Amino acid sequence: MTSKPSGAAGAFADWTTRRWLRVGVAATLVVLAVLGSLGGWAMWRTSQLTAALVDRRSPALIESIRVEEALVNQETGIRGYGLSGQTDFLQPYAQGVTDEQAALSRLRPLLGDDGRARADLAEVEKLAGTWQERVARPVSVATPAEAAQVTAARTAEGKTTFDALRRAMSRQQDHLQQERRSAASQLSQAVTLRNWVFAVIAAVIVLVAGLVFEGLRRGVTGPLSGLGSAVRDVTQGRFDRSLEGTGPADLRQLASDVESMRLRLVAELRFSEEARGLLDGQAEDLRRSNAELEQFAYVASHDLQEPLRKVSSFTQLLQRRYGGQLDEKADQYISFAVDGANRMQSLINDLLAFSRVGRVHNEQRTVDLERLMGTTLGDLSVAVEETGAEITHDPLPSVLGDTTQLGMLLQNLLSNAIKFRHPDRAPRIHVGAVRTGDEWEFEVRDNGIGIAPEFREKVFVIFQRLHTKDAYPGTGIGLAMCKKVVEFHGGTISIDPAYPSGTRIVFTLPALPATPAPAAATAVPDRETQP
Repeated sequence: MTSKPSGAAGAFADWTTRRWLRVGVAATLVVLAVLGSLGGWAMWRTSQLTAALVDRRSPALIESIRVEEALVNQETGIRGYGLSGQTDFLQPYAQGVTDEQAALSRLRPLLGDDGRARADLAEVEKLAGTWQERVARPVSVATPAEAAQVTAARTAEGKTTFDALRRAMSRQQDHLQQERRSAASQLSQAVTLRNWVFAVIAAVIVLVAGLVFEGLRRGVTGPLSGLGSAVRDVTQGRFDRSLEGTGPADLRQLASDVESMRLRLVAELRFSEEARGLLDGQAEDLRRSNAELEQFAYVASHDLQEPLRKVSSFTQLLQRRYGGQLDEKADQYISFAVDGANRMQSLINDLLAFSRVGRVHNEQRTVDLERLMGTTLGDLSVAVEETGAEITHDPLPSVLGDTTQLGMLLQNLLSNAIKFRHPDRAPRIHVGAVRTGDEWEFEVRDNGIGIAPEFREKVFVIFQRLHTKDAYPGTGIGLAMCKKVVEFHGGTISIDPAYPSGTRIVFTLPALPATPAPAAATAVPDRETQP
């Protein structure tokens, strides 16, 4: 069951989580793009003003001062030479001319498109040229004797011209200083603006992150958490709790689907409870019926023993006393009666033994299968001697079970291997044991006639025979009893369909805790194990 927003929020009721995420991511990207553009512009503006101040305004002022120093050095050298006539004063003048030209060559590119600065520079160069032409060069080329006369004649003109030059250079430097202060002020303002822009960017990013977190909490994680809590309550047995979905349309649809599943589970559970009640009643009836059948088989076997012995005894007595005195048909009928009575006796005995598995013989204790194998081989010594069978086995472990039942298991498997031997070769039988985890895996393999793969399950069914009683005697209970014994001990039994020549029966039994593996396998001939 889901709740759908109403009112203003109803316009977004059909938006899925994907759509909300797309819109949110797009809006966030737009905001970040705008903020990034503002931050980039602030950085570019600061960089431009820094470059103008560092690379143009400050170097231009410095070069202007150097031009002034060079012209002052020239004026000092010319005045000293004109007053003293000593040529040593011409060296500062010559160095000043060189420094002036170098400073001017560096200053011109720094002024760029600044009209006022270039006008100031033009005025300085014009006045400097006039002073040099009218005063400096005539004095510098005069002889020491004439230098004083030239200087005296041009003193007033030189002072007036150089004072004008000084004023022009002062105006130039004042203008450059104003430009530098203006650039520094603009740079300071740009840095402040940049800092504010980045502070706003940081605040907006924090705000966007908070909005994204809150949006995910309300639109995704919150509804999912609520739905998950409700689902956990249902899994813990509260099937009466309804599941209500909130948030985007797809999460509400998910809640609706889960609610539908819960309702179906409730219906299935109700049906299952009813079916379980019926099955419990049927299982109880089946247990009672099995117990009655088992008791009936046991009682019937016991009750049939005495009259059957009488029938068998009297038919045998009739055969011995009147055999040959009646006609051939009568002897044949008497023989049929004796054979039927004997087979019925064997069938009842086997059925009685089968019914006792797990009911009469149920003594759980540690059974030494090595010793039990020796006893079994002793019981089969006559059959082994008559058929020339060779029986070998690996060292066998001890297991927990009933000695009588496990003895019946070994005896049935070995006697079957001897009985169903190949007519052209003597029986060769081997019993193997391998520890695999918490259980022992046993094998009984022979070189007999084998069992076709399609009959490997049928042979474990009671009274199922693959051969006629004339070919191989028996009641068809042996392997069924083996299966019942193995399964009673918690193991499994099967026939290996891939075994090429003969039969290989594999069965498992639980291993004793901390049971060490036996020593290396050795072949033990059956005649050495006979008592």
